[in-house]
Amino acid sequence: MDTVQKLKAGFSLDLGPLKEPLGVIRVFTIFAFATTGGYYGSTHFKIKCPGGVDQHTDPVFGYPFRLPANPYQITLCNKSRSNETFLQGDFSSSAEFFVCVGVFGFLYCTATLILYLGYQNVYRQTSRGPIIDLVVTAAFAFLWLVCSSAWGKGLTDVKWATNPDQLILTPSCKDICEAGEFPSMGRLNASVIFGFLNMILWASNCWFIYKETPFHKDPNPPATMEEGGAPEP
Repeated sequence: MDTVQKLKAGFSLDLGPLKEPLGVIRVFTIFAFATTGGYYGSTHFKIKCPGGVDQHTDPVFGYPFRLPANPYQITLCNKSRSNETFLQGDFSSSAEFFVCVGVFGFLYCTATLILYLGYQNVYRQTSRGPIIDLVVTAAFAFLWLVCSSAWGKGLTDVKWATNPDQLILTPSCKDICEAGEFPSMGRLNASVIFGFLNMILWASNCWFIYKETPFHKDPNPPATMEEGGAPEP
């Protein structure tokens, strides 16, 4: 109860940080993982049937990109279906790592924005708050670099594994299939861009947080005349 009362007493809403880089930079975190998590797409190829209707096959895939988890069957010209076939490759580790960094980054952003907007006076009263914020922000900048690089490589592998030109080379489809439309991956391309953008923004944010720490402040300010300093010429 006492803690709640102290929090209420220390709360003072100040929207100023939203107009400064210290607060604005944090907002971009949500775009990275939101464009990856929940993605659902399909690739396309068909069997050209002489004198008949072409038979289309649309294997589906999505986050977290364990491609063999979604088997598909090829419809042949005689309307029969082939045995179950699987997309090849499990790229879930890089995708889940990327989303995990994004989620934890978003949670940290939410907590720090509450601190910046409501408890700015408490944040600046001691040096501990800005120092901890600086260390955590630098750690997230490094994590954004690692997870974006890993997911960029994973996305390249996903594109290769779902490329219709590659799928028609499988034993069940070779010589009878024709490649169709490449799956739409603009949203996933954007996720990688947002990942590296977040890395740059979080690294830049370190400078603005560093200015709030005692490391940036002069530990020995010039003495005033009242403190015995020499008068300026």
